[in-house]
Amino acid sequence: MSSDNHVIAGPPLRLRPLREADEVPFAAAHQALAEEGYHFGLDGYQAGCSWPGYLQRVRDGQAGVNLPAGRVPATFLVAEVAGQIVGRISIRHELNDFLRQEGGHIGYAVLPAHRGRGYATEMLRQGLVIASSLGVEQVLVTCDDDNVASSRVIERCGGKLDSTAMGRDGSTLIRRYWIG
Repeated sequence: MSSDNHVIAGPPLRLRPLREADEVPFAAAHQALAEEGYHFGLDGYQAGCSWPGYLQRVRDGQAGVNLPAGRVPATFLVAEVAGQIVGRISIRHELNDFLRQEGGHIGYAVLPAHRGRGYATEMLRQGLVIASSLGVEQVLVTCDDDNVASSRVIERCGGKLDSTAMGRDGSTLIRRYWIG
């Protein structure tokens, strides 16, 4: 990656759905982010859970079927480079009150070992295309106020700061950006 234009050098990054063969690398990715206090696996993923059951929850979530209270339809994809999972993205098809305040349409995470290579920017760029294909033309993307790297990613992808607001936890300031 060039620090001037944030282009990924080397194999291309692609977003793709989870597969049966992803169980072990997915669990490792989940553990890596858990050590930082974040979730890699969404939709109720827990280490040791039934992998086929989890894959079905992800498919159901995308279709808007059997959604738990407070959830909206969302497309969950992993980011892959040269056959290795480097991150994940969740593209919510609509907003509820919580997402409107602090979650946004798109959430993404890059694994610690793969940061600083432009992957987050490319993931968000591709995620915006997917959001548009779902009919979401104005995309809300949020990040913690102190997450400078994420703020830069959002701004590189056209994000315009709308506001900052206190998160529901009462201690985290959230930056809210609109793209589109």
